[in-house]
Amino acid sequence: MIQAQAAARYVRTSAQKAKLVLDLIRGRGVNEALATLRFSRKAIARDIEKVLRSAIANAQQREGFGGDVDRLFVSACHAGQGPSMKRVRPAPMGRAFRVVKRTAHLTVGVTERAEPVAAASVEKPAKGEPAAKSAKPPASRARKAATR
Repeated sequence: MIQAQAAARYVRTSAQKAKLVLDLIRGRGVNEALATLRFSRKAIARDIEKVLRSAIANAQQREGFGGDVDRLFVSACHAGQGPSMKRVRPAPMGRAFRVVKRTAHLTVGVTERAEPVAAASVEKPAKGEPAAKSAKPPASRARKAATR
């Protein structure tokens, strides 16, 4: 099982904003994650996309990689707080306000799945066979029983 990661340091955004986008892609396949980042409206999504592409390239360079990028998924991704730049903004009456320009360190890890992901197929019963009975009654029966 191949694992690879990539990191971007000192990215000019707060870690909190980056975590919102990273939560969207955690656990997804790399193709689905790239599509999610492509259509995300957050500006940090472009930086995260670059880091994800770098992690995919790192996995492809690993010895023993199967060659199938579709088997890779985002196993870990996190954003840590980097150093903050403190600046001063002039304010009325001779005062000054402090402006904190935050940075973040982004890390994305990808892992190769043991087997390729197949579309989830639901087995339908053959014609003439009864469908499998569930333990719970249908919701309509449960509602009717509750109202009596």
